Amino acid sequence: MKDLIDELRATKRHVGTGTLPAGDAHVVRLSRAYAAEIEDVWDAITDPDRIARWFLPVSGDLRLGGTYQLEGNAGGEIRACEPPRRLLVTWIAGEPPGPEDSSIVEVVLERDDNGGTTLALTHTAVVPPEMWDNFGPGAVGVGWDLTFVGLAAHLAGEYLGTPDELERNPEVHAALAASSETWGDAYRESGADPDVAERAVAATTAFYVPAS
Repeated sequence: MKDLIDELRATKRHVGTGTLPAGDAHVVRLSRAYAAEIEDVWDAITDPDRIARWFLPVSGDLRLGGTYQLEGNAGGEIRACEPPRRLLVTWIAGEPPGPEDSSIVEVVLERDDNGGTTLALTHTAVVPPEMWDNFGPGAVGVGWDLTFVGLAAHLAGEYLGTPDELERNPEVHAALAASSETWGDAYRESGADPDVAERAVAATTAFYVPAS
């Protein structure tokens, strides 16, 4: 298995604010370089057979203007699809909270000077105040961190294990806790009160790595 902590260090994180039709929103942004051609990375994040190998099974009308559903996770509409550079989707877990957009994910790919690819993911969402106050950006950030690691393993031809195996693996538990800490750092860098960020890290870590 890859060194998951090292993999986490390969990702840059940013926390900010934005607006959506549904209201004021919070923004988390992740970016990292992959040692793979841009066409390969694009195929890995858009081909349903490949998505199922590193993320989750996906179904739906997978085309521009269509819809998608990740098994046991989010679904939404495909708003932009510009191969091999840009994908924009709505990202709704459960029932949509209203008719206006409240959660958007944008993925942008760029070739780098070494023949690899930089992937940047921006998730902009209207978050209930009580959830943000409790968990901060780690509520979604930790999940996206794991997604970035899974994609890295897939592009390198490696297999991290089944969900059950990962859930029992102490290395994964340590990586989840480390991810929570890194999002606390990004939260503080965005201007959050250090005590607020510390409480958010504790709550996020307890959620992802509950005490046994």
